[in-house]
Amino acid sequence: MSSISIKNLEFEKLHGLGNDYIVINDIKYKIPEQKKPDLARKLCEHHFSVGADGLIFVNESEVADIRMRIFNNDGSEAEMCGNGIRCFSKHVYENDIVKKESLNIETLKGIQHAKLNIKNGNVISVQIDMGPPILNCNEIPVIPSSNTAECINEPLPILDKILRFTAVSMGNPHAVIVVKNQLDDNDLFKYGALIESHEKFPKNTNVEFIQILSKTELSLRVFERSVGITKSCGTGSCAAVVAGTILGILEENKPITVHNDGGDLLITYTGETVLMEGPITHVFKGYIEELTF
Repeated sequence: MSSISIKNLEFEKLHGLGNDYIVINDIKYKIPEQKKPDLARKLCEHHFSVGADGLIFVNESEVADIRMRIFNNDGSEAEMCGNGIRCFSKHVYENDIVKKESLNIETLKGIQHAKLNIKNGNVISVQIDMGPPILNCNEIPVIPSSNTAECINEPLPILDKILRFTAVSMGNPHAVIVVKNQLDDNDLFKYGALIESHEKFPKNTNVEFIQILSKTELSLRVFERSVGITKSCGTGSCAAVVAGTILGILEENKPITVHNDGGDLLITYTGETVLMEGPITHVFKGYIEELTF
């Protein structure tokens, strides 16, 4: 498809704990499907454009109140994003697209339920019912080293280490690794990049390194699939709590504080569903006079 030009393209930039997104009302602009990945790469490029971890489109839905499409900064489409859907919820409420305090949002993962905490007309925080985690290897997907249905504390030789991961999908795949001491940026990038694209993960994977601080508290550092090191990851925080609960090192059905680099999320795994609650911050609104991509 040849390049297209759009004039006066309005957008909003928001972040959830430093995981930042550009949001565009696609109901208004109707960006051609084939050009959405190009637009994501164009707008999300740091230093040369707006810069963000991803681009979110607001679309109409036939099965829910509204539909969310989310593209990583490399142009790939993500099934789901915990921080992104909270940013999305704030945007559609405060811009009068859907003026409800409880939202049903269509995603590639399915319909997600959001409860908005509103103060003086502004969305302060959002709780998302993320639904049940997926643990079946075929569905995540992940290739186990033995004929098992789930990958729990699975050994994974990487460079000079044998790491152990637990595979969880929250609509997108995660490999959760428990560490005694949290990784610095160099090791996070070194090991995270190799695990993300490891042959065990046919669709690649998000990688979470977690340090258990107590039965109700942990720290998390994340190497996100198709993005790299980010300040936080909502679905990764959910996957971390699920994995920690399965391993018996976190309490089930209790709020778990997850310390991301960008701030804290509160995650509750009931054994059936995962609840995620956290803040969202408006950064700025803007428009681009003319954009060709």
